Amino acid sequence: MAKNNKIEKTQVMRILDQKKIPYEVHTYDENITDGMMIAKILEEDMHRVFKTLVTVGSNHLYYVFAIPVCETLDLKKAAKVSGVKSIEMIKQKDLLPLTGYIHGGCSMIGMKKVFPTWIDESAKNFDKICFSAGKIGYQVDMNLNDLEKVVFIQFSSLISE
Repeated sequence: MAKNNKIEKTQVMRILDQKKIPYEVHTYDENITDGMMIAKILEEDMHRVFKTLVTVGSNHLYYVFAIPVCETLDLKKAAKVSGVKSIEMIKQKDLLPLTGYIHGGCSMIGMKKVFPTWIDESAKNFDKICFSAGKIGYQVDMNLNDLEKVVFIQFSSLISE
């Protein structure tokens, strides 16, 4: 559960609380959306802090990828694991209507619809990963096994070499 009950609960935190899944909340200045800066402010390993990226395939279906904030999604690898010819990032204006989240506050947990979701296999190097709690200024830190209880995730090599 959240360690600090005085912070505003996000959709992600409510879902985790409802399922009695433990997590830790980190907060930071809401004006900061750069993932590497967030990792630095939180004094976290930037390879353990993940960003959630939403893409659209050549088949017009949506796919979600989570990669370390210091890395770049390899669109060819993403397309391959998704089984599509090509894949591209969705337009920023489409993020909120599609997921319920805004840029800088998008989380794998609690999207409006369920989308196929992959996490870079480097996440397995850590007991816990940190990612957006669904609102700018909030991150959750949780165990990968617990994350798999909330989101059906697959692991693959997703980052550019």
